[in-house]
Amino acid sequence: MIKRVFAIFFLTCFFLFSSPVYSLDTSSKTLEKYTKRISNKFTRTYCNTTKFGIDYEGALAFAIGETNKEFKNNKINKFIDYSLLKNSIVNDLENNCQVYDFDLSSLENLKFN
Repeated sequence: MIKRVFAIFFLTCFFLFSSPVYSLDTSSKTLEKYTKRISNKFTRTYCNTTKFGIDYEGALAFAIGETNKEFKNNKINKFIDYSLLKNSIVNDLENNCQVYDFDLSSLENLKFN
């Protein structure tokens, strides 16, 4: 009898004080917005750095470093499609900064791990 009461008490406490675990919401809309934020950050940083007179290699290294630093600890980084991100960055650079000869291979160091 005491074992049953103890078991019921233990199970009741276990269910009352356990915290729920929720899955990470990674919808395609969330990933698209996140990719656009990364692309905008990189483009702004790169454009501003080149306008201050820093050469293209230095501006590229600075923009990659700043973007990596800002977005490296996000949990949805493992779901990013880097080819789409790179294409979005190149399109933003063409539209916002009028940089038309930007090479996709120069974005290889843009990884969030």
